[in-house]
Amino acid sequence: MTTRLYHHPIFAEHLTGLGHPERPDRMGAVEKALSDERFDRLERVLAPEATIEAVYRAHPEQHVRRIAKAAPPSGTVRIEADTVMSPKSFSAAFHAVGAACAGVDDVVEGRADNVFVASRPPGHHATRETAMGFCLFNAAAIAARHAQEVHGLERVAIVDWDVHHGNGTQDIFWTDPSVLYASTHEMPLYPGTGERSETGAGNIVNAPLLAGDGGEAFRAAFRDVVIPALDTFRPDLVIVSAGFDAHHLDPLAHLQLEEGDFDWATGQLLAIADRHARGRLVSLLEGGYDLLGLERSAAAHVARLMAG
Repeated sequence: MTTRLYHHPIFAEHLTGLGHPERPDRMGAVEKALSDERFDRLERVLAPEATIEAVYRAHPEQHVRRIAKAAPPSGTVRIEADTVMSPKSFSAAFHAVGAACAGVDDVVEGRADNVFVASRPPGHHATRETAMGFCLFNAAAIAARHAQEVHGLERVAIVDWDVHHGNGTQDIFWTDPSVLYASTHEMPLYPGTGERSETGAGNIVNAPLLAGDGGEAFRAAFRDVVIPALDTFRPDLVIVSAGFDAHHLDPLAHLQLEEGDFDWATGQLLAIADRHARGRLVSLLEGGYDLLGLERSAAAHVARLMAG
């Protein structure tokens, strides 16, 4: 089993200001987790920068230009209530997208069985035309389009277990039955979307959880809602929006997951990929704001990817 890790120093140069939860220290937590000797077999690759054409597959040119112009020459600037940019933010976001697309290339072309992209800023709140919720560009959505338009895959599944609903990914694929979006998340919580009744073209599957829910409820949502939808859809590729802010230590939400729950969910998705997608799975870091919770959860997730 070959697992590739995409990383880059630029991800720590996306500065968000004192007290912001989506901070460079998150990269340090992931790096610490994956520095253990049990991860020596990881193939570590520097994230490439995305092409502009790749980003245009999910975002219009005007959105990309607007974000490019928003980056300040120095310091930081808040471009909406929660989203901050610094001089290197645009480049960091393009490298995050580039790594996601390179990960798709790897699993389709046989260089890796699966991939984990340790990047920031996250992406799943970015709608087609709006940056929000710490997110500038939607790497998961762009990677799905890359798989379809570059490699000719017909059906791509995006599974999102971040504690916050990925409204951006849902928005981008709302009318597109060739992409399945399945999400577990806390409700009510930011951004206010993710009701079970939100089904798009029959390709949106939301399994909201309640504040205080733990591993039992999370696993039941996977078993009863997410896994059956994936088996029915039969994806050619599985993309994971792997947020770890449903961990019980996380300060931004109220779910009570343990790192073992992420280990278990990773195993479930690897089994789906084996059944339907020739094992092809690409995982992208989204949220996770308690550093210890992030460290432990990322370690559990990547260890499971490596074990298969």
